[in-house]
Amino acid sequence: MTQTDAAASPLWPSADYFEQVARLREAIGQPIHILELEASDTHLSARHLGKPYVLLDLLAFPRPDPGRGLAPHFLLLDDGRGVNLGRIARISLERPFNPAPSQILYQDHEAVECLLLRDRQLSKRLIAARSRQIVGQILGKTTEQPMLEQTTPDTDGESDTLDPPQH
Repeated sequence: MTQTDAAASPLWPSADYFEQVARLREAIGQPIHILELEASDTHLSARHLGKPYVLLDLLAFPRPDPGRGLAPHFLLLDDGRGVNLGRIARISLERPFNPAPSQILYQDHEAVECLLLRDRQLSKRLIAARSRQIVGQILGKTTEQPMLEQTTPDTDGESDTLDPPQH
């Protein structure tokens, strides 16, 4: 697959993927900070391993597979690992968190927008209601209403209904 074919494919990495690969090639030999994507059967998270790694090389990956999140390149790091770019949310120079735009060498835009910068889906009220339900179950007390139908008092004295009860 050529660069033009890959860039035109809706399944392939972002449109500026090959520009980002060029920036990574220029950073060979420099310390970089990596936010890796970690996927399991139940969740997707980003993690930083706590230290910078020296980028030794950027190599072509022989079996890219957009469906499985495998990009056509991988990083060779000074700790002996090879990490596929499809498993990385962001690579930056100097700072792992909140880097300046000029410090970002590679960024999976979809992963960063949907995983790192997305608004939280859980509210404090929902977490409190779920916690009460779990503690009640541990203590052997059953609740009559499902968690999403329970009301919780708000700090200003009003009650907040997580899912309005049917009257």
